[in-house]
Amino acid sequence: MATHKDAIKRNRQNIKRKAYNKHFKSQMRTATKKFRKAAADQDKEFLAQNFPTLVKLIQKLAQKGIIHKNQANRRVSRLHALMKKTNAA
Repeated sequence: MATHKDAIKRNRQNIKRKAYNKHFKSQMRTATKKFRKAAADQDKEFLAQNFPTLVKLIQKLAQKGIIHKNQANRRVSRLHALMKKTNAA
């Protein structure tokens, strides 16, 4: 347990940031799962509508530092490949 004043404050900040980051990561994961389910169901209309929104969300998280920029690029790339594969089928 932190005893110094600055360590106590740092602990409070970390708890707040963890909750903030968890919210956005959860939102990203939920949207990704819906996107992948739509791809499995061959729902091309849903994919076309939600791909830009999902990309925007992922890039926003990278910009805020919640996820690493390379992870964001990798996620977007894989989702784009999935969408292209679904549209080709």
